[in-house]
Amino acid sequence: MLAYGMVLKLLRAVELALLFLLLPLLYVLDILAVPVLLMLALFTVICCVILLRDPAFDRKRLCNSGGFRARLPVMLRGFAVNAVVITLAVIVFDPDLLFAFLRRAPAIWAIVMVFYPLVSVYPQELVYRAFFFHRYRILFPKRWMMMAASTAVFGYTHIVFENPLAVVMTLIGGWLFARTYERSRSVLACTVEHALYGCFIFTIGLGLHFYHGAVR
Repeated sequence: MLAYGMVLKLLRAVELALLFLLLPLLYVLDILAVPVLLMLALFTVICCVILLRDPAFDRKRLCNSGGFRARLPVMLRGFAVNAVVITLAVIVFDPDLLFAFLRRAPAIWAIVMVFYPLVSVYPQELVYRAFFFHRYRILFPKRWMMMAASTAVFGYTHIVFENPLAVVMTLIGGWLFARTYERSRSVLACTVEHALYGCFIFTIGLGLHFYHGAVR
């Protein structure tokens, strides 16, 4: 039994390294030429199939409206404070950027506000929270270890955008979303929180750091 546990840990560690560390690096090095959203979609389908086929996974976590409602007040308070801080930072360091996306392309902005949470945010939260927390719990048995690992790979993956600000911002966001998932046990909760910050980032003018077309 001990030997089996060690082998399983090794297999999970190799799998994590290949999927969450090597793939983004191959993408940055132009070895893997796949559109970001397509890669995310394929990755999400694979992770979803693995989760749904695993009897140990609690499918309630894919939504868990009760956990979402309990966590919502904390999420909203945190977002309100952080939104003010981010807005002030943009005003101080790059005022021309403030609401630039909304002012220059309101129609595209509206489309992003509608579809970004659906085609990008929920898939990311399913992969980096539901799948990661369940699949690699054998590697990170303590709560803080799992949240830190999820945060690290989430931030690291954003090297595909090839700018340091995207990585820094997603490290901060990744910790918030990992903490929300750990405490709410709800993909819905961390999806809503992620969507709030993501849509705000695009609206405030910082979305260019997460637009892949700008670097490809």
